[in-house]
Amino acid sequence: MASQQSLESTLPTNLPATFMKEITNDFSSDRELGRSVFGTVYKGVLDEGGTIAVKRLTENAPVPPGVTFGTEVTNIMALKHENIVELVSYCHESQKKVVQHNGRYVFVDVIESCLCYKYAPNGSLDKHIYGMQYNTSINWDTRFKIVKGICQGLLFLHKGLDGPLIHMNLVPTSIWLDDNWVPKIADFGLSRLFGQEQTRMYTVNVKGHNGYMAPEYLYKGEISTMSDIYSLGMLILEITTGEKNSSASEDKSARKFVDK
Repeated sequence: MASQQSLESTLPTNLPATFMKEITNDFSSDRELGRSVFGTVYKGVLDEGGTIAVKRLTENAPVPPGVTFGTEVTNIMALKHENIVELVSYCHESQKKVVQHNGRYVFVDVIESCLCYKYAPNGSLDKHIYGMQYNTSINWDTRFKIVKGICQGLLFLHKGLDGPLIHMNLVPTSIWLDDNWVPKIADFGLSRLFGQEQTRMYTVNVKGHNGYMAPEYLYKGEISTMSDIYSLGMLILEITTGEKNSSASEDKSARKFVDK
């Protein structure tokens, strides 16, 4: 049987929507691996026996699916690092669909956007670090390995490229775990690529998860590598304590969670 790596290398870069539906059993709920604000991830089973993870982008994401798709493809297609999820293929196809509008049925163009990644059998981090799962799924050595791997991946994004790549969405659902519990940073839909000498930028369009956004980003729109370091600190607290960061809208930077 061909290896998983060789199977992935035979996939064309741009896959048709019909193929996406076929390998996920029409995006069946029993193939679901996890979900985030950007989309739902499904297990895609190939005819040759291999497996890939298929993220189907959602229409009601914080940014439009087309923008999310373009950001992820352009920012991570060429990235190769042990602690960064590997994008192996994608689907971005316009389809005709009949919908009802003002009492009439009309044809509209619908874009099917999917991103295909190397499969991570242990799913996302959030499935293993809270409550009873925290006590049974991962021991201290594994938790340390996960924290160290996330740090190594973040260091690569910030220091190992021509310019820093700021992730901007470092949360438990964006950390995937392979069969050896090696963490893979995923979900690059909000990421920002800086120039070589650039250290910060500003935005008025602040988006992110409550409890993981750095105060300077949340209140001033300032983006820098420190934005990810703040989120990393929150992840480390969750991984080491098993406590869930459930910050409310009035405490978006999770001050109460840190003070507990």
